[in-house]
Amino acid sequence: MTGVSLWPQVCRRLRVQGPTAARILVIAVLCWQTALWAGADQPPVFAAIVPVLCLRGDSASSLAALLLRILGVMAGVALGVTVVTLFRPSTLVLAVVTGLALLCGTVISSGTALNVQVAVSSLLVFANPSPDAYGFARLWENALGGAVTAVLAPLLWPRDPRREAEALARECAAGLAEGLVRTTEAIGVPDAARPNRVAALARADRLRRCGALAREAEQAMRFNPLRRRHRGQVTDLAARIGHAVQAVPQLLTLAAEAEFFTVRDGATPALSRARTSLLPVAEATGRALAAVLAGRDPRADTDAARAGLARYAEEDTAPMPVVLRRPFTRILDLCDGSRS
Repeated sequence: MTGVSLWPQVCRRLRVQGPTAARILVIAVLCWQTALWAGADQPPVFAAIVPVLCLRGDSASSLAALLLRILGVMAGVALGVTVVTLFRPSTLVLAVVTGLALLCGTVISSGTALNVQVAVSSLLVFANPSPDAYGFARLWENALGGAVTAVLAPLLWPRDPRREAEALARECAAGLAEGLVRTTEAIGVPDAARPNRVAALARADRLRRCGALAREAEQAMRFNPLRRRHRGQVTDLAARIGHAVQAVPQLLTLAAEAEFFTVRDGATPALSRARTSLLPVAEATGRALAAVLAGRDPRADTDAARAGLARYAEEDTAPMPVVLRRPFTRILDLCDGSRS
């Protein structure tokens, strides 16, 4: 069973990470070969290391990492060669160089993580019997590897932000619709109400993640020259996903209220009536959210949902139904607002 369950996970990871691994492999080989063509008299390892360390899933992060690595190598080599030229290696000199390198790393950084490349490069100078030759080779090979990586990375198997955004929109629509229906079905069912709230919290995390990934896909278009024609579509999809994700707090509120009334009152006729009356409303609201995410007019579905809410309001005027109707009303207002 372990082998059977492990294989699908491996396949999913290969589908997700395979293109990035292939890009790293091809660009590393090309960096190596380009350095040989440029006259490297030693194996040009430093040129091949650049794409291995710098390429990420998206081009923006890759270019930032690439720039920080090259600047770190330049600063580290300059610092190491200068100190080795002036002083003999010792524990005190090592401490001074490492401290200065780490200080430089705080300046040459992304602002969120220390750039340790400065320290690594300066310390490697100490370990080489010919610091000047080593430093020069490290500088030009890294620069060459960085140039090859910067040119080829956006062109080899680039991300398809439009396809990613479309998949995220479908996932978001399915998650919201499922959450509304499952929560409504749990009203007045003690064995289902509490597990449903836990499931709603997990579903909310996934939906918010969809919103974050949609924003990343939109940002990736700026560094994707082969797919710039889709920029408008991706921007529109990201906006729709972000708009729909605003329904998540109302989904959580509905789950919390369903749990509260069910645990407090049990399987009462009022809760059974709420479940029966609100289930068509939940289905229509889910279709309205799907229409928003697909770029269609949700008016037919929002009208059907509001009609169901109006019928339920006539059937039961107690405070509890008012509380259960409120999340649906706010989600429908959100769907209507998407047309403006």
